[in-house]
Amino acid sequence: MSPSARLQLETASHPEALKRIVIEPLTRVEGHGKVTLLMDEDDHVRQARLHIVEFRGFEKFIQGRPYWEVPVLVQRLCGICPVSHHLAAAKAVDMLVGARQLTPTADKLRRLLHYGQILQSHALHFFHLSSPDLLFGFDADVATRNIIGVIAAHPDLAVQGVKLRKYGQEVIRVLSGKRIHGVFAIPGGVNKAFSREDREYLAKDIDQVVAWSRGAVEIARSLYVGKLETSESFGAFRSNFLSLTTPKGDFELYDGALRARDDKGQTIFDQVDCAHYLRYLHEEVKSWSYMKFPFIVSLGNDEGWYRVGPLARINNAERMPTPLAEEARKVFMAMGKGEPVHATLAYHWARMIELLYAAEAIQGLLSDADIFGTDLMVKGEPALEGIGVIEAPRGTLFHHYKVDETGAIVKANLIVSTTNNNTAMNTAVREVAAQYLDGKKLTEGLLNHIEVAIRAYDPCLSCATHALGKMPLQVELIDADGQVVDRLVKGADGELSGEAV
Repeated sequence: MSPSARLQLETASHPEALKRIVIEPLTRVEGHGKVTLLMDEDDHVRQARLHIVEFRGFEKFIQGRPYWEVPVLVQRLCGICPVSHHLAAAKAVDMLVGARQLTPTADKLRRLLHYGQILQSHALHFFHLSSPDLLFGFDADVATRNIIGVIAAHPDLAVQGVKLRKYGQEVIRVLSGKRIHGVFAIPGGVNKAFSREDREYLAKDIDQVVAWSRGAVEIARSLYVGKLETSESFGAFRSNFLSLTTPKGDFELYDGALRARDDKGQTIFDQVDCAHYLRYLHEEVKSWSYMKFPFIVSLGNDEGWYRVGPLARINNAERMPTPLAEEARKVFMAMGKGEPVHATLAYHWARMIELLYAAEAIQGLLSDADIFGTDLMVKGEPALEGIGVIEAPRGTLFHHYKVDETGAIVKANLIVSTTNNNTAMNTAVREVAAQYLDGKKLTEGLLNHIEVAIRAYDPCLSCATHALGKMPLQVELIDADGQVVDRLVKGADGELSGEAV
């Protein structure tokens, strides 16, 4: 446990004696949240918390609905990664109808849909949400540090980001009918065959998409290595990692079994059947957030928290199945010198390696004759419980449903990717606050350091979209007597104002 982690535990029971800084809302993330920092009289950070202030309620209000509606209903959790919820739910209802093994065509078409989702989501996050910080600096002028600034200073890069995302969305549209909230996966398979015309349409641009994706990996690598000391120290901490892998331990996004490794890369558990996840993972509830805190049962809630997502998946994989992504993975892993890479900012580099993998995987599937098959569905012996697990862009995603004899949902449990990263994001916030805010006068640039740490995880805080860049921000510094001594306000127009009290 790091010194800042120990300090948080020691002082959590006496918050009334500390100053409070509130950052609300967070910007350039999906969803709404806030951060509170408690500081002592010497301006040392004693507690840092990321709060999720919205309540989803999907686990409750889908109760009573027939199971075949669930893949359509739950994708409304999110406008950025609806495909992930759609497919995780579909995998769960596959079990309900006894579809233990899909046809090769259905399996590969679902994978094609999923890779399109990974491609568009990763492109959105890196080029639109995070690149302003990485290209201009965390404390650069806020008038420049945004997507408009990227377009002005790096027009070719901005255009590539837009086109990469567009291509991923086109894969989704061709398969599911719409770029957002389409319908494709159904219990036991998929609802539409893939035509040769569809293949020709998507194939004409895929070589360029692979080339751009390869370039994106190099951009992320150079940004990381170019400022190596900052890249490795910013919000630095060690953790466990969780992801899906193949039986051979290879990188996997759609299927596979659970693997967990500790901070040194040693196995905690491996090849765990996803249907048994509750034996290995539990969730803790805390009063100050709507988001739960998962942990590995064998390690307990204090030491058993973990990270998921691109960094975890790259660290946990023995190999990437596509040649260019595997080459990139080896370069990335060399930074760890035999151990996992732990740097918070390494998430961006790992994310671009996954973007390249998704592009290569799409390229491969478009040349696979199985995708033109017409055998789209299977069924078997029905069950009353189904569990679907998938690697969403942000990390491992669990959908768990129980039904009654009529097929109505009686219980649901969802552990979304950002929930799995909850403790890690709180830890990153704490470490960055201790590094950069101690004893400092509040500025927009310093506060952005905290948001940079959160953005590295590409969180979907409430699984919903919001108006990017238009959200107001007010931060107050309050002394031990409860008096406001400093205030910084960002209006809906982005203008900053401050006042000494």
